[in-house]
Amino acid sequence: VPEHVWRINLDTPEEAQQNLSFGAADRWWEQTDLTKLILASNKLQSLSEDVQLLPALTMLDVHDNQLTSLPSALGQLENLQKLDVSHNKLRSLPEELLQLPHLRSLLVQHNELSQLPEGLGQLLSLEELDVSNNQLTAIPTSFALLVNLVRLNLACNQLKELPADLSAMKSLRQLDCTKNYLETVPPKLATMASLEQLYLRKNKLRSLPELPSCKLLKELHAGENQIEILNAENLKQLSSLCVLELRDNKIKAVPEEITVLQKLERLDLANNDISRLPYTLGNLPQLKFLALEGNPLRTIRRDLLQKGTQELLKYLRSKIQDDGPGPNEEPPVTAMTLPSQSKVNIHAITTLKLLEYSDKQAAAIPEAVFDAVGANPVTAVNFSKNQLREIPPRLVELKDSVCDVSLGFNKISSISSELCLLQKLTHLDLRNNFLTALPEEMEALKRLHTINLAFNRFKVFPSVLYHLPALENILLSNNQVGSIDPVQLKGLEKLGTLDLQNNDLLQVPPELGNCENLRSLLLEGNPFRTPRAAVLAKGTAAVLEYLRSRIPS
Repeated sequence: VPEHVWRINLDTPEEAQQNLSFGAADRWWEQTDLTKLILASNKLQSLSEDVQLLPALTMLDVHDNQLTSLPSALGQLENLQKLDVSHNKLRSLPEELLQLPHLRSLLVQHNELSQLPEGLGQLLSLEELDVSNNQLTAIPTSFALLVNLVRLNLACNQLKELPADLSAMKSLRQLDCTKNYLETVPPKLATMASLEQLYLRKNKLRSLPELPSCKLLKELHAGENQIEILNAENLKQLSSLCVLELRDNKIKAVPEEITVLQKLERLDLANNDISRLPYTLGNLPQLKFLALEGNPLRTIRRDLLQKGTQELLKYLRSKIQDDGPGPNEEPPVTAMTLPSQSKVNIHAITTLKLLEYSDKQAAAIPEAVFDAVGANPVTAVNFSKNQLREIPPRLVELKDSVCDVSLGFNKISSISSELCLLQKLTHLDLRNNFLTALPEEMEALKRLHTINLAFNRFKVFPSVLYHLPALENILLSNNQVGSIDPVQLKGLEKLGTLDLQNNDLLQVPPELGNCENLRSLLLEGNPFRTPRAAVLAKGTAAVLEYLRSRIPS
């Protein structure tokens, strides 16, 4: 920073020494002291202690530089109200910051902070605090003293829990905890009476938080968690809710009580395990947006989903009046379906070439299901969401035509040789099983281009995958894989997506950077130290480039 910037309040302007006739606007000696200084988006590596020569500053903005530390003299800017040091390389904040009595906005997102000063709660005037995209594992208990805080952003850190003391923030309206490792939300948070927006996306929640006193809560975002059950009691407490976002969870059913959310405008339930909906959903008076794609819905045709929310709601309302089978009854057996096949969708076999027997909690696939195929060429099989402990042996009967097999959400602990005979297989979904290994015979699946092994029990990367040249997508998230072989991965020339999120990788080999065909490399949620979260956040191309830069020459 040029020296004269710091001395702007002290030095006489040059023109004052040359010209002796001043108009009113030029009378520099009557000018006020500098109140705003913006040094953003430069290449500053440090800030001078001379900042103390600008005591009238109310706003200092140095975001998007290369600062690794801040001067302790900041503590003398007692008029400072807004400080933006985001997008730098700060490892810590000076204790002197805590002496700023009028600071209302503190923005420190996108740095390299692993902890915050314990006394942060002394900044009693603070209304906005953004510490997102750092490496925080805990929040100081003194946060509870920030009773004037309105917006708090804790997103994209490594928090495993929230302190119950946050509940003392009586003014807090917006709380963002997206992309952490939260498994629960402390019950005391329910007393935050001013809370209007709560973001809990991309955590590890298994249920919706209980928020009985949050009467003003308008938005609850809890997508990409592991929520399985929507508790009717929890929903009843959220009477002011306008937005409920629950996409990419494992929700199996929507309770009738959802209709108490009379102010709901947006409901996102995409990519869950919902097979039936309460028709009364059609009666929500304000609902403008309803997302249901990616669910195994039985009662709603796919083409109806594509017609948009209003058509969908109209259909649901029409079903309330119908006296047809209710949402929890099986469709009646007609003369067209033989009793033994009443559970088999013959229409799907003949027209969609799909053999489906899913979500039945069956320990084995009935013989009648395979018998129903007859001479029809079946290309897709869906036996997901049962209690299968092994690959159904009769699957091999479909080897001449089947190319897409879904066996996710079962209890399969090993792969039998039958599966390795399905040589036309291109898609194989085995997520949410008990697998620890894959047999070498799978090398025969030369056409396989997508395999989903997420949520299994792999401790090592299945070596047979290195020998499947057509592979384009390997989804291995939420296992316990400890290492990968970058040289063998480079041999998979078509590999575009490699998802290793939430595993036990202690290091990422730099040679992985040579896999230049990768369009999507997902590594979040592993215990390695480098690349840091800030690099991962920049996307796949940046991560690969970073890794290449670390290959020993």
